[in-house]
Amino acid sequence: MLGVQELLIILVIAVVIFGGKRIPEIMEGMGKGIRSFKKAVDGEEDSKSSAHQEPASSKRPGSA
Repeated sequence: MLGVQELLIILVIAVVIFGGKRIPEIMEGMGKGIRSFKKAVDGEEDSKSSAHQEPASSKRPGSA
């Protein structure tokens, strides 16, 4: 587990490497990437669950 000191050191190194103006842009890009990844994962789970439900819902009660 990272402590407070380690996180501060990483933050300082990131600011030195990328500069203060680039950090928000990088974080925004990472946030968009994570959101799209979550949507893709949720979409796959939704399609899998709907694929399992299709055969049961396509049966009609009166037909054999």
